[in-house]
Amino acid sequence: MRRLARVLLSALALLMPAMAAMAAAPGAPACAAGQPVREERYLTIGGIAQWVVLKGDDCRNPVLLVVHGGPGNPLSPYLDGLYAGWEKHFTLATWDQRGAGRSFTRNPVAPDTTEQLLSVGLLAADGVDFAAWTAQRLGKRRVILFGGSWGSALAVHMARLRPGLFGAYVGAGQMVSHAEGSMASYRKTLDLARAAGDAPTVAALAAIGAPPWTNPRAPGILRRATRIYEGKLAEPAPPDYFTRAPRYAGAADLADYERGEDFSWLQFVGIRGQGMQATLDLYRAGPDFPIPVFLLQGEHDLVTVPEVARRWFDGLKAPHKEFVLLPRTGHDQNPTMLRAQLALLREKAAPLVD
Repeated sequence: MRRLARVLLSALALLMPAMAAMAAAPGAPACAAGQPVREERYLTIGGIAQWVVLKGDDCRNPVLLVVHGGPGNPLSPYLDGLYAGWEKHFTLATWDQRGAGRSFTRNPVAPDTTEQLLSVGLLAADGVDFAAWTAQRLGKRRVILFGGSWGSALAVHMARLRPGLFGAYVGAGQMVSHAEGSMASYRKTLDLARAAGDAPTVAALAAIGAPPWTNPRAPGILRRATRIYEGKLAEPAPPDYFTRAPRYAGAADLADYERGEDFSWLQFVGIRGQGMQATLDLYRAGPDFPIPVFLLQGEHDLVTVPEVARRWFDGLKAPHKEFVLLPRTGHDQNPTMLRAQLALLREKAAPLVD
């Protein structure tokens, strides 16, 4: 009997490493030290073909799942320039959300359709599907969730849908509530324009009036005004940040990117203000947040005003949370923001998934 027990224990010891690997990520490919990851292709997500990108210098590195903003502004054409050097530390994973970029190419829709085809829930479910596939593909239990602007709101919904997939959430330019955020953006920008004696901008903002809006052009008018004043206060981004990789710079890519951007934006604002943005309110889910959260906000962000993000953050009950206010930074990426993001991701988020 004792001999049989010893045999069984020895067999179990031999099987345990294989069983552990299978439990970690069934179907994951072998990962050799220093093996790079390079995949750019269509993947079926949510029942349709969507464009995905995986890029990294070593498959053993943590996975950083990048949720792009806009909506309608995929980062796949810009990863090489915007996140240059990050591939040494992370495997970058992103997808062109349905209705955007090359996902729009494969699933075209008339950009000016009045039918509401996109929703926060649908896009968040797509993101979770992609995260699960990526984790399995690369043999990871959890990945880091990383979103900015529109992508920050979507990432929060993804984290709540499947918290076990994510070791941490890192957000920038956090979008919280359409009602509160748009009003804060409008008032702060109008105050700056008045203080500067900027009659054209004051007149443009007065013409659209304070939100809520039924005119789909109104958010774009406010965004142009915010760029003026962020440009005066924040460190600018170098031109090469948003230089397209040559493989994404063809005429067809440029045309489809623009058409997808138009479609996604109209789906976001709605013909009469009833688009996806009208449903955005992170407070509805309550204060409990299931994973560690790190927020980085530009002190001069006029789109997602830091005071609004801070109020939501302060009310969160999370395993761990940190709020970082970045000087000389607005809503969009600049050197200050990217340095702070990379440092935080390496020092604080990566250990949570290693």
